[in-house]
Amino acid sequence: MTSTYDELLSRLRVGFDAVAPGADPVLRPSEHADYQANGVMAVAKALGRPPREVATEVVAHLDLGDLAAVEVAGPGFLNLRLSADYLSRRLLALLEDPTLGIERARESRRVVIDYSAPNVAKEMHVGHLRSTVIGDALVRLHRLVGHTVIARNHVGDWGTPFGMLIEHLLELGEDRAIAELSIGDLNAFYQGARASFDAAEEFRERSRARVVMLQRGDPETRRLWRILVDQSVAYFSEVYAKLDVLLSPDDVWGESAYNDYLEGVVADLDALGLLVESDGARCVFPEGFVGRDGEPQPLIVQKNDGGFGYAATDLAAVRDRVFGLEADEILYVVGTPQAQHFAMVFAAAREAGWLPERVHCEHVAFGHVLGPDRKMFKTRSGETVKLVALVDEAVERAEAGLVERGADLTPDERGELAGQIARAAIKYADLSTERQRDYVFDLDRMLAFEGDTGPYLQYAHARLRSILRRAGDAAVPDRLALAEPAERDLALGLLALPEAVASALEGSAPHRLCTHLFDFAQRLTAFYEACPVLSAEGEVRDERLALCRLAARTLALGLGALGIDAPERM
Repeated sequence: MTSTYDELLSRLRVGFDAVAPGADPVLRPSEHADYQANGVMAVAKALGRPPREVATEVVAHLDLGDLAAVEVAGPGFLNLRLSADYLSRRLLALLEDPTLGIERARESRRVVIDYSAPNVAKEMHVGHLRSTVIGDALVRLHRLVGHTVIARNHVGDWGTPFGMLIEHLLELGEDRAIAELSIGDLNAFYQGARASFDAAEEFRERSRARVVMLQRGDPETRRLWRILVDQSVAYFSEVYAKLDVLLSPDDVWGESAYNDYLEGVVADLDALGLLVESDGARCVFPEGFVGRDGEPQPLIVQKNDGGFGYAATDLAAVRDRVFGLEADEILYVVGTPQAQHFAMVFAAAREAGWLPERVHCEHVAFGHVLGPDRKMFKTRSGETVKLVALVDEAVERAEAGLVERGADLTPDERGELAGQIARAAIKYADLSTERQRDYVFDLDRMLAFEGDTGPYLQYAHARLRSILRRAGDAAVPDRLALAEPAERDLALGLLALPEAVASALEGSAPHRLCTHLFDFAQRLTAFYEACPVLSAEGEVRDERLALCRLAARTLALGLGALGIDAPERM
């Protein structure tokens, strides 16, 4: 089903093409009408003609049928108001459409999304929250419109610290080490390894030797390393389950997965004439990158000790994703501080021919999570906040809130609902913030049932479900009159869901869908105040119940696309 926006745009382009072929109508929702086309101003300027004269000519070439009425406003804007017949026909079609008008992509793409990326033998902390939540929402949104998504959890599972970690595992004994790791006490394990490394030269020597054995593929060392990786991945999976994140162990594709490709990356860059030696390291100097002194900026591929830098691994990953996974699009959901690194990696990959123009490659950057003092979120002792501790605290507070509200639930039902509310609070606070911005992690605000929060939207859905349960069966009307302004306003919100999803995908910007859902929930409030549902009678009651059914499905689908549950009762 073509969206209302696309249908209007298609009709408008006919009129604009008749006056200025290829001109953009610049169609937007408007406070002055349902939609406004602002493209006349640019066309008039290019043609050197009065805007209203051009607008009148565009209108003369339009055939909107019963879709909308159009009028020229102001200096040359085109105001469009959807017709009652179109709205009725469209809404009745949505009642039979499981996707509520969200179109499948005309061309299904293979999209690789790199997100979360914790480190083996280290706790997931608040610094992993945004990558995990934003990446998961992008996975769901791309799958919603029919793209094939390949998730990649690029965990840190290689490098010099693993000599120290393996020796600590042997120091503890395998059984004790596995027991410690399996309860999720990864920080204690890592800190124990660091303490042994700092305390004894003999331990340090064994650790350094163990790194060499690991890199050379010693079977016993690799077996011990695999224990660390597997136990950590199992723990990560528990955290993802608490957050209802789609990542699974099959999506883990750590740094180690590219080890066998690194020498080939260096050799091929050298053969292409892109490698330059600088202070003993082998580097690529992508065009256009300079330091503060104006000198070309190096991307270190191989360090002066012969080891490989992060750039080598990332270049190997690009090659694998383009030529192995046959990606059409690659998204890296990684914090803003890595912007220059990824820009240089992408530039180097394009110069090497490993990132063709047909492949869209994007760093989906995001800001920080701040504490109430608007500084980096830390515990009172100054330590990084564990992610699982954040989730557990949110669940506890949500459950206490349900008890205080006197919710009529069994203990199991209350526990399950508290988890749903807690996840909604955490995810929505993150996703509703424009991702490049920082935001303050404030559970009191995030868990509120009022305002722009996840629980508020969940409650809006639960209220609709309550109305529909109490109403019982209702006839599907033949036509929706939408006689009240609040009914019509709600209808426009229902029709705008596909536009919100498309906009969120276009800019890797889930906050745009959040903005739409919050606006939609506010329209619902105005609808309830102006249009009684259960006390209405006859066709009016049936019509309003039909709007409620569509509204409940809209919230459930929209929240689901963000990875948020839509409870039936609250």
